[in-house]
Amino acid sequence: MPFKGTRKEKKNAYIAKLVQLCESKPMALLISVNHVGSSQMQEIRIALRGKATILMGKNTTIRTALRNRIEETEDEGLQRLLESINGNLGFVFLEDPCHLEYIREVIEGNKVPAMAKAGAFAQCDVVLPAGPSGLEPSQTSFFQAMNVPTKIVKGMIEITSDVKLVTKDEKVSLSAQTLLGKMGIKPFEYGMLINNVYQDGAVFDAAVLDITDSVLIGKFMNGVSNVAAIGREIGIPTEAGLPHMMTNCFKHIVATIVDIDFSAGEEADKVKAILSDPEALAAMQAAAASSGGAATSGAAAGGAAAAAAPVEEEEEDDMEFDLFD
Repeated sequence: MPFKGTRKEKKNAYIAKLVQLCESKPMALLISVNHVGSSQMQEIRIALRGKATILMGKNTTIRTALRNRIEETEDEGLQRLLESINGNLGFVFLEDPCHLEYIREVIEGNKVPAMAKAGAFAQCDVVLPAGPSGLEPSQTSFFQAMNVPTKIVKGMIEITSDVKLVTKDEKVSLSAQTLLGKMGIKPFEYGMLINNVYQDGAVFDAAVLDITDSVLIGKFMNGVSNVAAIGREIGIPTEAGLPHMMTNCFKHIVATIVDIDFSAGEEADKVKAILSDPEALAAMQAAAASSGGAATSGAAAGGAAAAAAPVEEEEEDDMEFDLFD
């Protein structure tokens, strides 16, 4: 039900509702609603009912509400939100962040084709394809004004080659609007656009919504690799570097026993047996190459590489090393 009362009462009610939503909802999306019609807005409201609340309003009123609340609470989060109030925008307040993906699908999927409007910035390049235009010869002047090559075929205008009529991010001319309108071409799509995300007192660019679990895992594993590398370089044991330390120790053990009659465990004996049998080593390397590389063959190759150098050095100097270095 729409609020009934004087203009001042309506304004005060709107301010109270905006502040209450900002402080009680876990997340809000700042949306741009340029060229969005009322029927399109109503369809989105219905689709989001129970999962989100859409609140529109004048920027001056929104700024007034936020400034007044900031003076009362000195909330830095609202200050950041205030700095983002610009343009023809509104709010989508989420009831639960788990509904975010569904809400994004509704917002991004509810778009309608639209005619080009003179003076508006083009969303994309618009190219007139070669072929019949469906217009009578009396309309030739419109094509001539846009330098579109044409010819008359069977009493109809035919475009002889593809022509870029509108360039992305440039204003649409009146001639382009008229010609596209006569040909019935609707090159653009208009709908809500998510500009920013407001959560926990911070304002993020909408690009953060495209960060998937795989991206986060990749960044985390890259950080783990850096921690392991730093720990190995400065000689401080870390949990991330432990696998590398153990692998390095295993290489030293294999290098030590490769030419002597000594057993250092089942795994080391397996590598030693492979190194002593050239045919088995060649077969394993071939299998690893065909299957993209196996962990065991990789360890064996690493053990062989580590074994080659220390064996030669034993002739001159004693091997002195710390297995946990």
